[in-house]
Amino acid sequence: MSLTPQDGDGRQSRRGADGDRKRRRRRILRWSSSILVLAMAGTATAGYLYYEHLNGNIKKENLNNADAKDRATRTKANAAGQTPLNILLIGSDARNTAENVKLGGAKDIGTAARADVQMLLHVSADRTDMSVVSMPRDTLVSIPKCTDPDTGKVYAATTDTMTNASLERGGPGCTVATWEKLTDIHIDHFMMVDFSGVVSMADAIGGVPVCVDADIYSHTSSGHGSGLKLRKGTTSVKGKQALQWLRTRYGFEDGSDIARTKAQHMYMNSMVRQLRSNATLSNPDKLLGLAETATKALTVDTGLGSVTRLYDLGKELKKVPTDRITMTTMPYVYSSDGNRVLPKPTDAAKLWRLVREDIALDGKDKKKTTTSATTKVTDKAAADDEIAVQVQNGTRSGTESAVTGRAAAVTELLAGKGFTKAAADGTALLSEEQTLVRYPSADLAGDAQRVAEALGISTGQVKKSTAVDGVTVVVGADWRSGTAYTADDDDTTPASANALNASDTKACMHVDPDYTW
Repeated sequence: MSLTPQDGDGRQSRRGADGDRKRRRRRILRWSSSILVLAMAGTATAGYLYYEHLNGNIKKENLNNADAKDRATRTKANAAGQTPLNILLIGSDARNTAENVKLGGAKDIGTAARADVQMLLHVSADRTDMSVVSMPRDTLVSIPKCTDPDTGKVYAATTDTMTNASLERGGPGCTVATWEKLTDIHIDHFMMVDFSGVVSMADAIGGVPVCVDADIYSHTSSGHGSGLKLRKGTTSVKGKQALQWLRTRYGFEDGSDIARTKAQHMYMNSMVRQLRSNATLSNPDKLLGLAETATKALTVDTGLGSVTRLYDLGKELKKVPTDRITMTTMPYVYSSDGNRVLPKPTDAAKLWRLVREDIALDGKDKKKTTTSATTKVTDKAAADDEIAVQVQNGTRSGTESAVTGRAAAVTELLAGKGFTKAAADGTALLSEEQTLVRYPSADLAGDAQRVAEALGISTGQVKKSTAVDGVTVVVGADWRSGTAYTADDDDTTPASANALNASDTKACMHVDPDYTW
């Protein structure tokens, strides 16, 4: 007697058997379809039979290795209880294995790793859009004091240092700290991959289509160049060729690190489209292979260091439609010697503000409940003439020297408004792109907000900081003259950020005619 389900005429019911198989497969795929691939696509796997094995593959480091005073304030939830996600993507040029030495073109194992690719991925609180901001590796920044968690070595704070050096001054936790110091954006997680990780991931994905407008060979007579050699048009690159694309500078546009950043954006956008449309990713075996590769390739912060957490993050990222993903580059200017870049005054500060305030960079935002990173003010302000205020000059920028007398001028302005205890701090010559009001503790929050209100400064520019002893106005590079501070209420992305949408399938890198073949 058969125990197999039968249909009405006595034949075996395929519907029941097929239904069981489909349900089993759905259970597997529900568990295995969402681990993050380079933090962008939100589709890979974590087959439950390999759960502990995959967990063991993942390398973990501290999120932030700077002192607490140098860290950005954690973002508060909005009125709907939602918070944005900020994830720093790091591409390391480590030569810590024979394979990485060969791929990186070095001679010896052990060269200090640098963060040659840095992208801040911001997912909106309501998960309707995603913004990515790249910082060119040649950017000169201030790196805070960092402590290496493995050796205990303390690296003193530096100024005018290339941003990629942050990785060798305390690991990825110092790169995170450098971004927070520059942008005042709290970073929730980081993900880092090295040369061999890029190659293995590109192979596991099965190829990413990229486009050049002419034949290209990235090679010079002196041995420089990535070695990338492609025909005009679109080519699906994987493995070593994908790494070459991501590292190419000689041959793309003006041969700068900026051009390389643009090529990286095209690759990442194409990878997102490829992964989200690739039917082979519904194959459990291929998904398991991709998960194996991804977990071996990634180094993440301890808060993201399990398959479950990566799976949950992947689910969040998958909520964002491809056409709401915007890639940008930090607005920049060249340094005086022309060999390095600096954040562009006003434009870079504006871009950081848009990210901090959770404003979409594609300009398609519907009315949102704004997420606030400021502390809720319950402290009542004192009378204006009882509020002690220090005023500091922060007008120095990467391209312009400080404006003499700005602290004194704003102090006089405050005195005229009734803040008779305002005083200029002539010893402090800072560098702040945006004017700020800082305060050290909650009992002075109301006073700080009152000072900001009197000067016309946005509440988003009032920050709690242990770096000050009392209410302190830092006159930034956005207020170099005049007695009226004009807040930047324009929420459009600066044209200098070179925004590129992930749904743009026509993007193609321009090839320098000197590198055609």
